[in-house]
Amino acid sequence: MARTSVTRPPSMKGAKDSLGVLSRPGPHPVRFGDLGLVGLPGIVYTPAEGFQLPAAVLGHAWLQPVRRYHELLRHLASWGIVAAAPNTQRGPVPSLSQFSADLNTVLDVCVGVRLGDGNISVDARRTALIGHGTGGGAAILAAARRERLGALITLAPSEIKPSAIAAAATVNTPTLHLAAAVDSMAPAEGHAEKIAAAQRDAGGDVTIRSIEKAGHLGFCEGRHWSSFLLQNRPQHRTRKITRALVTAFLMQELLGEKRVSALTSGDVPGAPLVDLPEPGDEESETPSGLLGIGG
Repeated sequence: MARTSVTRPPSMKGAKDSLGVLSRPGPHPVRFGDLGLVGLPGIVYTPAEGFQLPAAVLGHAWLQPVRRYHELLRHLASWGIVAAAPNTQRGPVPSLSQFSADLNTVLDVCVGVRLGDGNISVDARRTALIGHGTGGGAAILAAARRERLGALITLAPSEIKPSAIAAAATVNTPTLHLAAAVDSMAPAEGHAEKIAAAQRDAGGDVTIRSIEKAGHLGFCEGRHWSSFLLQNRPQHRTRKITRALVTAFLMQELLGEKRVSALTSGDVPGAPLVDLPEPGDEESETPSGLLGIGG
């Protein structure tokens, strides 16, 4: 069956114009459903129809419910990307190894099952994993175990147990890490940068940016009881930049879209590229911050 065309973005002039276009919803009507029908709690957003579509599965941060990511998932679906997120392992001491398995299970379901009323299917060659915080570490574990994956994206990723840093060295998938510049839970120097450096040193295709003024939970929408314990305030600008950068990277890596290059390379306002230390210059201290959990 022929692949239904995913809408291309319009021609854009530079990073500022691209941020404006790709941070806004795309042209597709969006539907959503419950992953509970396949045995896992969670949610999936899809375009209204389409065959052989790209798909991305998102792993939530420590304690966070998937409802805090609906904006991003809905946004990706509006641009023609099936987007799902399991709502598992949300306790204070999650098994992140199991969570990584859940991410791969949901991605397998998206690929192997007709979604909607049977008028939506996913191309196994166009799949991605996204993860935030500890979910970013779990997404790296999942990517390391996956034979075929088109893209990997992390948002303020955390070192976890089993080690995301060690797993990153085995990931060959094109990867974008978005670090939070003001992150007391998983400071970039001890988490995102170490993860990216391990991947780079192993020959991986990796890009890391720092989202200016972003806190660890600045990628989430709304409020949650954990807001009383963790740094959390509404960060519309962080979410806007993230929507655009994630959409552009997925379009480039999963669909070969070249019109998004202003956001996938070079200078992006509010999200500068991070220069990683050269091999051998990295410090070996245990990652700092509040996170570093799992099992």
